[in-house]
Amino acid sequence: MKVASRPYHDRMIRFGGIMKLLALSLSVILLILSSSVVSHCDALLMNNLRSSLNHHHHTRPTSWSPYRRSAGCIYCHERRRRTTSSATVIISMGLEVKIRMVGRKNGGEKWLESAYSTYDTRLKPTNLGVTTQYHKNDIELIRAVEADEGKNHKVVLLDPLGQMSTSEVFSDNMYRWLEEGGSRLTFVIGGAEGLPESLKEGRKKGMMSLGMMTFTHQFARLLLMEQVYRASEIRKGSGYHK
Repeated sequence: MKVASRPYHDRMIRFGGIMKLLALSLSVILLILSSSVVSHCDALLMNNLRSSLNHHHHTRPTSWSPYRRSAGCIYCHERRRRTTSSATVIISMGLEVKIRMVGRKNGGEKWLESAYSTYDTRLKPTNLGVTTQYHKNDIELIRAVEADEGKNHKVVLLDPLGQMSTSEVFSDNMYRWLEEGGSRLTFVIGGAEGLPESLKEGRKKGMMSLGMMTFTHQFARLLLMEQVYRASEIRKGSGYHK
């Protein structure tokens, strides 16, 4: 049996060591290259995601609807569903406008009630509902208003000394009031003598006026109802308001 010479044996050992070093170097190089490729792909993915989200939130196609969800917008749908301070949530949960006034339900003329019902019917398909609560006297009215305020509903008093506005401004104000009141808004109309002074105390900033002329409280209710309907049409951008 032949035994390899010592010099040959040493050369083989050195050659094996060199091959191991080359293999280790190659593994390190491949690891670095793979990490770089993954990082680059992650960066591209994040940039594409940001671009997609920015495009979605800053553009609305003509067929856009708050009730429509595209297949690629799960994130946006979840955010809209969970948000509690946005107008989108207010739209989805429904808006409630309440008119409180002193008087009798059947105390007005029939044509006034018929005209009021016209706008009430037009509002039925929308998410905006309007109801009227009649009170026997000022004391009952004050208690009801305080109860609404206790529930954090927004309360607006109708009074000649209140702030007058255009229909466009009223539309903006109404939806802002609804947002402030958690989608609950109360308009208060006084009786033949107007609102009681005790009710107006401390609420001067929460008063609005329908005009400088004098109206019966039933006619004021009709005018208010028409403006509420008009405000909803202004928000939708329909041709009703010109």
